[in-house]
Amino acid sequence: MLKNILLLNKPAENQSAYDYHLGLLRRDTVVKPVIFVGAGTCGMIAGAGKTLNAIHNYLHEKNIDAEVVEVGCIGLCTHEPLVDVQLPGKRRISFSNITENRVESLLDEILNSVIPDEQVLGQYSHPHHEAWEQVKLLAEIPFFRLQNRMVIKNCGIINPFSIDEYIARGGYKSLTRVLRNYSAEKVCEIVEESGLRGRGGGGYPTGRKWKYALNTPDEERFMICNGDESDPGAFMDRAMFEGDPHRVIEGLAIASYAINAKRAYIYVRAEYTLAVTRLKHAIQQAEKAGLLGHNILNSGYNLTIQVREGAGAFVCGEETALISSIEGKRGTPRPKPPFPALRGLFGKPTIVNNVETLANIPAILDHGPAWFSSIGTARSKGTKVFALAGKISIIGLVEVSMGTTLKDLIYHIAGGVKNGKRIKAVQLGGPSGSCLPEQSLDVEIDYESLLEAGTIMGSGGLVVMDEDTCMVDIAKFFTDFLQRESCGKCIPCREGSRRMHEILENITRRPLNESGFETLERFKGVMQLGNLAEVIRDTSLCGLGQTAPNPLISALKYFREEFEEHIFDRKCRAGVCKDLRLYYIDVEKCTGCTACAKKCPTTAIIGSPRNPHFIIEDKCIGCGICFDVCKFVAVFVK
Repeated sequence: MLKNILLLNKPAENQSAYDYHLGLLRRDTVVKPVIFVGAGTCGMIAGAGKTLNAIHNYLHEKNIDAEVVEVGCIGLCTHEPLVDVQLPGKRRISFSNITENRVESLLDEILNSVIPDEQVLGQYSHPHHEAWEQVKLLAEIPFFRLQNRMVIKNCGIINPFSIDEYIARGGYKSLTRVLRNYSAEKVCEIVEESGLRGRGGGGYPTGRKWKYALNTPDEERFMICNGDESDPGAFMDRAMFEGDPHRVIEGLAIASYAINAKRAYIYVRAEYTLAVTRLKHAIQQAEKAGLLGHNILNSGYNLTIQVREGAGAFVCGEETALISSIEGKRGTPRPKPPFPALRGLFGKPTIVNNVETLANIPAILDHGPAWFSSIGTARSKGTKVFALAGKISIIGLVEVSMGTTLKDLIYHIAGGVKNGKRIKAVQLGGPSGSCLPEQSLDVEIDYESLLEAGTIMGSGGLVVMDEDTCMVDIAKFFTDFLQRESCGKCIPCREGSRRMHEILENITRRPLNESGFETLERFKGVMQLGNLAEVIRDTSLCGLGQTAPNPLISALKYFREEFEEHIFDRKCRAGVCKDLRLYYIDVEKCTGCTACAKKCPTTAIIGSPRNPHFIIEDKCIGCGICFDVCKFVAVFVK
């Protein structure tokens, strides 16, 4: 009924019954308490599964008739498990950190219309629902106030298992309009006119890319949604799959129509089990509703979508490696050209788009290209989703208009750095991105502005580092990650990233029993580090290899002083590099209990019982056991 009336504009047989049903789906009307639980992966890790059980047990024991809805993540991962409650006639209200032991007290009060003293996050706005007194609107708290949620607007709000809820909120309207009114060429033109650029990092104009595939003569074409999210700290794709899978499917269906593809794939990491489950369920629902499959909405257009689970290789985020993986081959990149738009999956024209790119498509077709291009900057249109991680007050998912500064994103939306510490750097773009220092945070979120600042947009992972972070250690972490994830096909990436990691390992350790030749080799490596990074960038086969040295190059550019301290002074100012730590004993506090000397694995601690002890620097390996066992806080680190 819903599909016929909302999508096909057929009249309702019983208008009042239809209006009532629509109100229930949109939660404009609730006839019994509705309890929403954030059950995305972040929520489940925080204990949402136990919270759900506790809620069901409470309702069963108290014999209360209420509806429990599992929703995705609204973006406030720090506040998970999140529980919302909507009572008949009242606004939906949100509570944070509702672990299983807090369920009973929360429901005892809120089901009797009493607001608990703690854990209240805010209430949702609704013109026809009675407001809770003394409770602020969620939209007014800084985390939401400065966002422009277009792509993730349904995440954490609607039931991801219900296609009817998605349709009731305007879902699949754009697909219907496209199939009934537009040619494939027209859809490509609309998307090109909107100014949408690929959100996977490259920023290539999406509509132009589609036109290449559409205009390449062939009997068969393929569309691929790249959900192989593998950047450390990134979880945008996962959250969209889990919170609003139908939006991604609708965007993918429109994109497939635009290039005249009859088969499409969603490539997603196998460890995203919850996302895979919800995607498959959503595809089945769309097929059952006639929105996928044969002769969709009597348009004559056929489309099948398959979910392909990847083994989790970082390199499969690169489009040609991903295509090889779908073909059943080892996931390694191919030389370009030819580009996939001309010769991709099984040798056919293929378009690979990022999840966020596709999730933007329904809104562009719904509101028009002029609306979309009015958002953002002159060169970068629309919004961008970021996954915030690291030493930041609020870890979560945010969506802001292009042109927002990194400073606004970090300080005014995410609450700044934890524990009042100073920010040292921001890492954008995952392992292929760069580290920007604090003084660069005024840069706008815009493809070209970020490039001019020395970094890339990337897929949206943003890691904040405070003053306790060692930038040499960060560079070492990313080079280690990349040398492990290198597919090994080209020598510059395979051998170069391994050599970079070896040099950084040498920098962060204290040379013990080193011969003169070994010392010379170590310094030779240090002297070659910058040139080596440049060679890898210039000669690697694929984009991942070419961008692999970016974290190191940017760290050398902005934090050279820290590298020099590690090399010449054997000092790590952040105290992170374990091998460079120097431990000392405060003679005023040492009681001579001998606990440290007994545990020291290298007998570097000397002293007699009941007298202050001392550490021999040359023998100390910086393991920190003395620090851990001292009950008198006499051991300290310099």
